[in-house]
Amino acid sequence: MKTLVLFSAVALVLLTACGDKKPVSPHETSTGPGISVRYGRPYKKGRIIFGGLEPFEKVYRCGADSATTVTFDKDALFGGKLVKAGTYTLFVIPHPQSWTIILNSQLGQWGAFDYEKYKNLDVLHVDVPVTKLDNVVEQLTISLPPSAMIIDWDQTQVAIPVAFAQN
Repeated sequence: MKTLVLFSAVALVLLTACGDKKPVSPHETSTGPGISVRYGRPYKKGRIIFGGLEPFEKVYRCGADSATTVTFDKDALFGGKLVKAGTYTLFVIPHPQSWTIILNSQLGQWGAFDYEKYKNLDVLHVDVPVTKLDNVVEQLTISLPPSAMIIDWDQTQVAIPVAFAQN
């Protein structure tokens, strides 16, 4: 009987520890013409975001919890570079004056913890300038107006041009 109780307790601990990771931040899917983005939306909460919570020169998942994904319905120019239709993981490397935007073909990543393991699956890198905002954006927001992907958080904004071939 003791063995059964002990086995049950160990099984319960293992199942709890190894279960699916639950999102901590709210998640959202932004959609635009021919493109959609699924991402976690962390809050600023009085913190310095870029150059603080998210260090400069280090790969960031551009969201919270699981890595952000971008889906293109058809081939596109993303930051001026060709990307095939499909779903990609989005990473960024923030710098004070620009960001390097990365699309990676390895899906299912949690944060950027395994980026180094899969960086050989990068499909593009593009640099975009940073715009300093006058107002603070409390919650990370990715919007998709026609012809761009715009990322706003804290007092930082980047815009990545997006274009689709006319059929």
